[in-house]
Amino acid sequence: MVAALQDQPLRNAALAVATRLFAARGFDATPLQAIADELGASKQAILHHFGTKERLRDAVFEAMLAHWQAALPRLLAASASEDRFDAVLGELRRFFTDDPDRARLVVREMLDRPNEIGRLLRGPVRSWIATIAAYIRDGQAAGRHFDDVDPEAYLVHCLYFVIASAAAAPLIHGAVEPGAVGRERLDGELGRFAKAALFVPRSTKRTRKR
Repeated sequence: MVAALQDQPLRNAALAVATRLFAARGFDATPLQAIADELGASKQAILHHFGTKERLRDAVFEAMLAHWQAALPRLLAASASEDRFDAVLGELRRFFTDDPDRARLVVREMLDRPNEIGRLLRGPVRSWIATIAAYIRDGQAAGRHFDDVDPEAYLVHCLYFVIASAAAAPLIHGAVEPGAVGRERLDGELGRFAKAALFVPRSTKRTRKR
C-alpha cells in the first residue's frame, strides 16, 4: 500500500481528497483517517508518504503554487498588454472555477489559519504580484493604464474577487442564472470590471511624457 501511494496518480488523488475535505471541514476538523478512507489507503501509509497532516496540507498548497510557477512566465510572454491581461485573468479564473475546492480552501484558511496563509502571501504570491505590477507600471508609463491605479493593490483585489467568486459559486451563480450560463455571465462581468478599472479607453489614450 505504501509503495502504491507513492505512485504519482495516487499522490495526486491524495492531494485532491485533502483539498476537498480541508475545504469542506477545515484542517483541524479533518482527521487523516477520513482522507485515508476516501483513498482506500491506511492512515499509516499516508503518514509514511507525507510525514504529518501539516505536511500534507503544505503539499496541497505547494501543488497550487507549482502550477503558477510554471504558468506565469508563459502567460506573461504575450507581447500585447491586453493579451497578457486576458491570459493571466483567464487562467486565474479557470484555475479556481474548474476546482472550486481550491478557492474554498484558501478562504477557509484565511479565516481559520490566517498566519499560515499569510506566509504564502508574503512569499511567492507577493513576488508574483510584484512581477505583474511591473507590467502595469510600464503600461501606465505608455498611457495604456490609468495613472491612479495602485498596481499591487489592484492585483490583490482581483485575486480576492476571483477566489471569493469561485468559492461562493453555487450560491452566486444561481442568483444570476443556474448552471454554466450563470457562471459565464458572472465571470464575464468580473473580467469587464477588472479591465475597465485598468485600461484607458482607446478613444481617450494619451501619450505621457517620460
